[in-house]
Amino acid sequence: MSGSARGTVPGLATPYPLGAALPAVYAEDDFGQRFVAGLDVVLAPLFNVLDSLEAYFSPALAPSDFVDYLATWVGAELDGGEPLELRRHAVASAVALHRVRGTRQGLVAAVRLAFGVPPEITESGGASWSAGPLGPFPGTPSAGLRVVLRVDDPASVDPHRLRAVVAAARPAHLPFTVSVTDSRTSEGA
Repeated sequence: MSGSARGTVPGLATPYPLGAALPAVYAEDDFGQRFVAGLDVVLAPLFNVLDSLEAYFSPALAPSDFVDYLATWVGAELDGGEPLELRRHAVASAVALHRVRGTRQGLVAAVRLAFGVPPEITESGGASWSAGPLGPFPGTPSAGLRVVLRVDDPASVDPHRLRAVVAAARPAHLPFTVSVTDSRTSEGA
């Protein structure tokens, strides 16, 4: 979770005041009632969380700090600086991304989620068939993957973040390179 902690919520009343549950001998005791009222203030947020516990496990409804906690549970690839809506979307789509991890589709989805732009992917492999023996092998002899991200402002993209996203989503056995280029200058090329 981000550095914040849950605590008391000013003005939040408890649905189960402890003073009403005290034995009759303490029902009229002013000190006892004030003492347990202090506990009510501490317990009220707990009851509030328990009453809405299912919302904490929905990325669309969870409090922002709990979304960060959920991201660690589902292995969402976040660096912590993303806007809240993007973090919510990353947590909600993490399972689907894990399903296609290591594939071209998964790599495109991970980069698009992190940067909002689909990448250009060039890979060394290929697939082919031949009716005769000793046909040519597809692709290139050395394995490799190249990911190019074309954006309007290359300075706004952290290349280390791009490298981390690609490293997490690529096929594990492939060496790779990444680059960020200006989409405005490459359109005419």
